[in-house]
Amino acid sequence: MIRFQHIAKSVVMAAIAVLVSASFSAAEQGGKYWTPADGQAVPHKAGHARQHVAKLTTATATRKQSAFARMEDSAAAKKREHHLILQVNTNDPAAMNLALNNATNVAQYYKDAGEKVKIEVVTFGPGLHMLREDTSPVKTRIEEMALSTPEVSFKACGNTQEKMQKAESKDIPIVRQAEVVKSGVVRVMELQEMGWTYVKP
Repeated sequence: MIRFQHIAKSVVMAAIAVLVSASFSAAEQGGKYWTPADGQAVPHKAGHARQHVAKLTTATATRKQSAFARMEDSAAAKKREHHLILQVNTNDPAAMNLALNNATNVAQYYKDAGEKVKIEVVTFGPGLHMLREDTSPVKTRIEEMALSTPEVSFKACGNTQEKMQKAESKDIPIVRQAEVVKSGVVRVMELQEMGWTYVKP
């Protein structure tokens, strides 16, 4: 009798092991397992875990896509902000007027395109005459542009101004629309290092 009970117990244990194995197999394949009590399919926790991980992965991917989109928008915005250097280093009225024409045309172009632009006219050497109050052949145009085209600014080389003051033994006045910088050449270099486009008319 005891032997029969032992065999029956072994059979029952084996049957339970088979059912449990089948349950785990079903969970791996379909996310459900079978309960030995009523034979009904019940959602498996592993399936829920996989679904949760999938949702987290999707959410992370969405956030990454949003971040990339913001980066692209930021890059596009930066591209719409343009910067131009116009150098004048000769005492030539034609070259000075050409620089002013270029500045006006570029400013108008980007205004029509709805984009921002900054333009600096940098003078040094003999080109400083362009911004000298007493010798500039384009002083009137500069005064007009300061009002009509604020995107354009003017820089005068301080080194050149000092040399002219020594050579002429007098103060060298600069038009009020311009700003004196220590070195015109260094100013051009620094702007180029910041990504500005350089043009010599």
